Amino acid sequence: MRPSTAEALRPLSVAIREGSAAEHEAAEQSPFVTELLAGRVDARGYTAYLLRLRVIYQALEDAIRTHRDDPLVAAVYDPRLERVPAIDADLRHWAPGTDHHVDSPAAQRYRERIGESCWGGALVAHHYTRYLGDLSGGQAMGRILDREFELAGAGLAFYRFPVRVKPYKDDYRDRLDRIGLNAGETERVVAEVKTAFALNQAVFDELAAALPDYRR
Repeated sequence: MRPSTAEALRPLSVAIREGSAAEHEAAEQSPFVTELLAGRVDARGYTAYLLRLRVIYQALEDAIRTHRDDPLVAAVYDPRLERVPAIDADLRHWAPGTDHHVDSPAAQRYRERIGESCWGGALVAHHYTRYLGDLSGGQAMGRILDREFELAGAGLAFYRFPVRVKPYKDDYRDRLDRIGLNAGETERVVAEVKTAFALNQAVFDELAAALPDYRR
């Protein structure tokens, strides 16, 4: 079915937000996230989460740097957003001396999907899903963890960015909307965002299955 005129004219940022709303909500309601934010997941559980995030962000940041000259990727590329160094700093706090290996089929599938993405629009979809999430709900998550674990800011480098969050998000969405995709390309980006949320949900499901081992 061909998209309607209104659908074709929707800004990319709006199309993404509206098109992936159900997947976004499902991720926020994950049992692992619920328990973590309630302070009922111990340091081993949070470390398991960070190790999976490291796999995902390493793949994403490698891919984005590799394709940064692609016009679509160039529209969102910003090395200030990179999270691997922050994750490594947090791992040193939560699990000093641990290596970065993690046995996670879900994180591996996520990494493979990013690695297979050769179209710039697909990489933009993964970039948006991760970093706009970190700059939005991730900020609240960091504050809740700080309070529940009485961290006084320690071990939470992942949630800190060297930007003013609200203006940055507004500018990011404006850059997305100026990319100039046609309706079909926009649909492809939205579909990949939905895939990214599903991959993220699989990571949460994997962690939720291990919750009995991570009770605080």
